[in-house]
Amino acid sequence: MDPDQLRSLLEQVRAGALDIDGAMTRMRHLPFEDLGFANVDHHRALRHGIPEVVFAKGKTPDQVIAIAERLLDTANNVLITRADSECAAAVLKKLDGGEYFPRSGALRFWRDRTIRGQGTVAVVSAGTSDLPVAEEAQVTAEVMGNEVITIHDIGVAGFHRLMHHRQRLSEARVVVVCAGMEGALPSAVGGLVGCPVIAVPTSVGYGASFHGLAALLGMLNSCASNVTVVNIDNGFGAGYVASLINRPPAALSKAPT
Repeated sequence: MDPDQLRSLLEQVRAGALDIDGAMTRMRHLPFEDLGFANVDHHRALRHGIPEVVFAKGKTPDQVIAIAERLLDTANNVLITRADSECAAAVLKKLDGGEYFPRSGALRFWRDRTIRGQGTVAVVSAGTSDLPVAEEAQVTAEVMGNEVITIHDIGVAGFHRLMHHRQRLSEARVVVVCAGMEGALPSAVGGLVGCPVIAVPTSVGYGASFHGLAALLGMLNSCASNVTVVNIDNGFGAGYVASLINRPPAALSKAPT
């Protein structure tokens, strides 16, 4: 239940269109619902403006289905991350209207597609190998009500490719940059734009990249002051924070559910 839904419920009670018992029935699962194996946080949208997101890795398909089913009872938009093909197939068979992205493992139910962000979120990847992480960031930002543009394969090994997109990048309100190897691209982008840059180190690279650690350390040491960093391969976290940055100050009461 989000702020708009709660306000509507209270207005119905005030107008006499709904009695107190009926309102109590509709609010019976607030603030959370105990499923035995999980406590589904139905107050997340009231606090954050966005419903709880389901991290599928480590959960059985039946557990993911049960959580998503309960969230969809009170929310228009639900995001599931890191779902493998078996889990996604089971969810889509049980629940209608889902969309699966096998490259990133993201699965979303996107019923309310209203754009609520103030500007554009740009999602950038250094190379094609970084696309799974970039896609997770893109899907997350979109389901949270943002206009998203994507720019891929513009790593610093061919700097002219980055400069070709300088105008588009400068028009974004926040930029998410996914890069592996040495992780240099966020610093380069940060030097070109005047908006926040969220750097996502990916676990792409040869041995000395240490599964993304080299990129992470390089990004943490960026000399571009507008660059901040999330964890290795955390496209979801980057898309989420980008959405919060892009959201109008009063949007908590109008966020998609």
